[in-house]
Amino acid sequence: MSVRMRESMGKKREAGYQDVLEAPEHLVAEVIGGVLHTQPRPRSTHARAATRLGAALDGPFDRGRGGPGGWLILGEPELHLGARPDILVPDLAGWRRERMPEMPDAAYFDLAPDWIGEVLSKATARRDRLEKLPIYAREGVSHAWLVDAEKQLIEVYRLDGETYRFVGGASGDDEATLEPFAAVPLELAALWER
Repeated sequence: MSVRMRESMGKKREAGYQDVLEAPEHLVAEVIGGVLHTQPRPRSTHARAATRLGAALDGPFDRGRGGPGGWLILGEPELHLGARPDILVPDLAGWRRERMPEMPDAAYFDLAPDWIGEVLSKATARRDRLEKLPIYAREGVSHAWLVDAEKQLIEVYRLDGETYRFVGGASGDDEATLEPFAAVPLELAALWER
């Protein structure tokens, strides 16, 4: 029985990990503030931008090829953050190797990443900005990128106290150096290719 069916029967309860496990496989399931959110897998432009961004960061930052290394970059990791927990699935996340020297053998991560990348879509942009970013800030994720593939735009945020501060961005086909990955320029044109 789904969370919504229980609520309609008058038995309101907070959603949890079991609800994520019971969600249909073709949906991305997250729990934010005790509420289950599901959405279909992303459209092709969204998926392409996330894949290309992950590939661009993998070589120089995860594998140390042509860059400094020192990161573990993953696509769509399941994060269990906070005491409740909130269960989030960012498009991309990265941990500095000094914080997570080895990847745990688990279905999800309870150590907050150092960086997240969310590719925005019409269906998720509001949730990514207004619900998920505050959770990432609460958990100490030092950098957040919001990527809009349709507008060909990346917004870069750095944690400043308890909230994020906009520290830059890039758009179009330029090369960009964006923190925390400023050591190697990012070729934006490759992110928007279809």
